Amino acid sequence: MSGKSYMDNISIYKRFQSFRHSFAALPALIGLLFTLICFTFSNPELTGMPNSDKEWVGTWSTAPQLVEPHNMPPEPGLSHNSLRQVVRVSLGGDSLRVRFSNEFGSSPVTMDAVHIAVSAGSGAIDPNTHQALRFDGEPVVTIEPGAVIMSDPFRFVLEPRSDVAITIHFGDTSPDVTGHPGSRTTSYLLTGNKVSAVDFSDAVQTDHWYIINGIDVVASESAAAVVVLGNSITDGRGSGTNKQNRWTDELARRLQESHDTRNVAVLNMGIGGNCVLRNCLGPAALSRFERDVIGQARVHWLIIFEGINDIGQAQGTEGSALVAASLITAYEQMIDSAHARGIRVYGATLLPFGDSFYDSPDHESARNKVNEWIRSSGRFDAVIDLDAALRDPENPLHLLPAADTGDHLHPNETGHRMMAEAVDLMLFK
Repeated sequence: MSGKSYMDNISIYKRFQSFRHSFAALPALIGLLFTLICFTFSNPELTGMPNSDKEWVGTWSTAPQLVEPHNMPPEPGLSHNSLRQVVRVSLGGDSLRVRFSNEFGSSPVTMDAVHIAVSAGSGAIDPNTHQALRFDGEPVVTIEPGAVIMSDPFRFVLEPRSDVAITIHFGDTSPDVTGHPGSRTTSYLLTGNKVSAVDFSDAVQTDHWYIINGIDVVASESAAAVVVLGNSITDGRGSGTNKQNRWTDELARRLQESHDTRNVAVLNMGIGGNCVLRNCLGPAALSRFERDVIGQARVHWLIIFEGINDIGQAQGTEGSALVAASLITAYEQMIDSAHARGIRVYGATLLPFGDSFYDSPDHESARNKVNEWIRSSGRFDAVIDLDAALRDPENPLHLLPAADTGDHLHPNETGHRMMAEAVDLMLFK
């Protein structure tokens, strides 16, 4: 039961006290109880539960990490100021709940007010859609160090693949900030309490997300989410800022355009510089698997597209061979964990990196070993051969020139679109 219904019950309990010595009040008490029962269990916004023919599904999420010093919020900082952040959802609906994280904070983070609205672009909002969020019925909430919180459910008309703006007026915040540096989306910071402001045109701008962690939507029982677990390519390196054209965004677009897959949400759990086996930038994929995959709402599918940073940082022939073998073991662990929860797992082959800063014969041998296992082991429920889709047929150890950002490791905007087009939508039917 949500905070709203809990607070309502506290109010009812206080009214009970005034009746307890009065037998004459019994009919009123019975009527009050009947009203409470009917109202609570017929109102999903109060109970925090969707209707019987609907379910909570993740429509947007990002993988939280400890923000590095060079990606910290700019001046004037978060404390006692207002931050507007824009995200693009994948699935639509009419009821939402929003998740916030202080997982890596060493001090509490207080949000004095949180508002949501449809984004009108460039930091502005549609004022007709603007509303305040509550937490256990209250507008103010403090997130303790290491904690993740969810707002109370609320009514909100959310169109598929629409942009929403979440505006937070902070109280005191932690010097250690939880966030997601690779937002590829501009956030807007104003001094003081400006959560209701329509226009943030005078704001300080930064291309990072802080504290926000996910949005769930009430959708039909047929709706479900696919999680994409990855590193900087999945995080959008090479895509355009504010264009929302990462390969996962392009996949979400394709899913929405197909009648048979319109109920499939896409949750991007990429972290730039991330590794599978050890903590590089952000927690290792193995250690964040429970949080970023199993912990998401109504996940039916998982795409694993990660391992290139492990290989690229391996030392020597023996080290590269050991990393390749360890990656295969890690994939098997994740497959088994997902299968135990009824999640189908698709393996994506690792892209070529010839002439990049990761290029070496030992690293290429490790990539080939991993890709061969992904293709031929039979452990994945299906294979998405991104290597075949983006490699240069004339020089297969290299990315296609038309898909290359120029660093020979990360796809450009064309490459992101090609990756999405390489995914068979039949995998999600």
